Amino acid sequence: MEATSVPLQPPTYGNFITVLSIDGGGIRGLIPGTILSFLESELQKLDGEDARIADYFDVISGTSTGGLVTAMLTSPNENNRPLFAAKDIKDFYLNHCPRIFPQNSCPLFPHVTKIVKALSGPKYDGKYLHNIIREKLGSLRLHQALTNVVIPTFDIKRLQPTIFSSYEVKKNPSMDALLSDICIATSAAPTYLPTYYFETKDAEGKVREFNLTDGGVAANNPALVALGEVSKEINRGSPDFFPIKPMDYGRFLVISLGTGSHKDEEKYKATDAAKWGILDWLTRGGHTPIIDVFSQASADMVDVHLSVVFQALHCEKSYLRIQDDTLSGVVSSVDIATTNNLDNLVKAGETLLKKPVSRVNLETGLYEVANHETNEEALIRFAKLLSQERQLRHAKSPVGHAAHHNHNDNIHTHERHYDY
Repeated sequence: MEATSVPLQPPTYGNFITVLSIDGGGIRGLIPGTILSFLESELQKLDGEDARIADYFDVISGTSTGGLVTAMLTSPNENNRPLFAAKDIKDFYLNHCPRIFPQNSCPLFPHVTKIVKALSGPKYDGKYLHNIIREKLGSLRLHQALTNVVIPTFDIKRLQPTIFSSYEVKKNPSMDALLSDICIATSAAPTYLPTYYFETKDAEGKVREFNLTDGGVAANNPALVALGEVSKEINRGSPDFFPIKPMDYGRFLVISLGTGSHKDEEKYKATDAAKWGILDWLTRGGHTPIIDVFSQASADMVDVHLSVVFQALHCEKSYLRIQDDTLSGVVSSVDIATTNNLDNLVKAGETLLKKPVSRVNLETGLYEVANHETNEEALIRFAKLLSQERQLRHAKSPVGHAAHHNHNDNIHTHERHYDY
């Protein structure tokens, strides 16, 4: 068995480029958190209890709450291992979400309170979120992530996406922001949390300013953004990648995790929405319709594109999208952080594992069964592929090969010591 402390070797020594993508969705980050905990446990069965998600993916991409999960999985501790195991995500959300999203303490006129909040500023001040992220991630910067990360945000001053990418930071040092700043920015959902300003300085002292809001404005499902960043790196002729044709999607292994949606309820109807004003679009039935619309549209369009392309190129087994479109009531909210609701989100994630792999139907907007494999079975299959890919790269690369032999030599030396 290999020592998992040896970094994942570049794809040029293997067969695949491995990608993990995590959607935005506030407290619903508990759903992909539960899925990732299962995947990591399967990897540990294969490669030992020290195995971590970051040991197997060339790039991990996350938007909003998914960006926070990405940073948790890839930020190094003092031993240069991931700060959080996947199983720790659940406890982080259960412990901190009630204080990030404190619930309304005025039960007499809740709707009036929501309207006043919507008119006067963001629903939450973000102070607790900012503090806990800074406390956990400290002075860590983007270049220190244990594998490549891609985290989208949106710059409201430039009116364009700003993508924080490990690939981009190699040639553009001004993008080497604090991971805490990146996480706060990508989570700054309009109407929910305040926009976020920070600056970076390059080696010459040149200042770059960022005026950022939630990455979900640009890409609530960041899978395509991650693939785009990898493709740019390949086109630049990076030695880390084997030569790959533009449409050779069979060389990618992609796991894309959604945070759930509430499509089964027919939440909004055009006959009703035709009469809405700005307040209705901002707060309606415990939801924020305008946010629901753009975030769900973004997520589904990416899924549709990737599903069609992977199927057309006969490599659909290389793409796994796990999403639940049957959430209902408060469990579909992004911020109702009661103990009961958070527990129900964990249960939703556990239930989703047992459901069949599904694909979105663009005609109906609903997810339909794609094959007879459950999400759990698909993740077990992917865990085996990821483990085999890691072992292959380490066997073929000079660095991994040497580390592997040193590891075995240490074992043999240890055994000889006991023989004497």
